[in-house]
Formats: sequence, C-alpha cells, structure tokens
Amino acid sequence: MKKGAMVPDSMILRLIRNSLTNRGWLMERGGMRPMTLNSVVGSYTTSGLQEEMIGEEHIMKNIPREYQSEGEYEFTEHPDASFILDGFPRNEHQAEQLDELVPMNWVVNMKTPSDIIMDRICNRWIHMPSGRTYNTTFNAPRQAGKDDVTGEALTQRDDDKPEVWQARLKQFEEASLPLLEHYDKLGVLWTVNGNSSDEISPKLFEEFEKRFAAV
Repeated sequence: MKKGAMVPDSMILRLIRNSLTNRGWLMERGGMRPMTLNSVVGSYTTSGLQEEMIGEEHIMKNIPREYQSEGEYEFTEHPDASFILDGFPRNEHQAEQLDELVPMNWVVNMKTPSDIIMDRICNRWIHMPSGRTYNTTFNAPRQAGKDDVTGEALTQRDDDKPEVWQARLKQFEEASLPLLEHYDKLGVLWTVNGNSSDEISPKLFEEFEKRFAAV
C-alpha cells in the first residue's frame, strides 16, 4: 500500500468483520454459536479459539442467543456488544456495505463551520525535528515563526495550506451528503452543532445518556 493512500474499503470491512467475529458478536448465518471466555481476551468462533490469559480464572459462558439476521450474517443485541466507528463509513457505498454486516443504531454528525475548521488548520505551524505543533489562533509560539524550545524556524505542511483544505472540504461535503441522507432515511442520524469540542462534548454525552443509559 502506498504511503498516504486510503485503506481500501474491502480491507476496512474485513477488519471490522473479523473484530466483531472474534468477540462473538457477529457470525455467518447458520454458523456455530460463539462462546466467550470470562477473564480471557478472545473468543470461540467458527475459526477456532483465540485467547490471551489475563488472570487465573478461566470460566466459559454463552453470550445470550437473541441473534438477529442481517444479510449473510447474524448479530447479537447483547449490551456488551457495543462499539464505535470513527470516520467510517465515509460515503454511501461504504454505508451500504456495512449494512450487510450489521446495522448501526446511532450515527452522529458533528458540524463545525468551515471557516472555523480552516482557521484552525491553516494557522497550524510545526517544528519538524521535534513534532511540536503551534497554532497562531490559540497556541501561538512566544516568538512568531520560532520554536519555543530551540528557537528554530517553524514550517507549515503542504497539506495544511488553505487551497488544499478548501478542496478537501468540498470533496468531503459532496461525499457526505448522500451518506447522511442514507442514515436519515434509516432514522438513526443525529446532528450536533458547535465550534469546539467544549461545545459539542456536553451535548453528545447528554444525548448518549438519553439513548443508552440504563433506567
């Protein structure tokens, strides 16, 4: 795989499928009912036992068998079978492929104005030898254009330049609109607006509690 290239859809979906299968949360339709091991990282699946002992206790237990069907796979709705996908799917086609594995029960769309995003990214400067990062809007160096520790010159990465990010944001918006419409039709889309994580996080946590916290 070329450096900087996007990971192919097939590889991402395979990693997701394997991870869910190894945990006993997903299996091929008609396959062996998975077993999990208490105090063991791993699971019994159709591919065999994968485990790494954590402690001396080694107790086997069945995941409840309330399995639902989705395409060629069956999945459990047990509360322990919870996961988050960050940044995937990126477009409608990927979402449709993911639907064939397991349906999503909540999709969060975090919206920040483009000018805020551009301001943060395009004002980012880096001391390349150390990786120290500055931002002229909220974390400026003590001396403009100089690293606080060494006094050496700061540089801006090519992919942080305004023209690069304007093109990226346009491409993202074009790809994400059909994706959002896909999940909106399924009734699982929730949108939160904010200019920073300080604004978005409390709204996100509050909504999460409403939906999933035990009563």
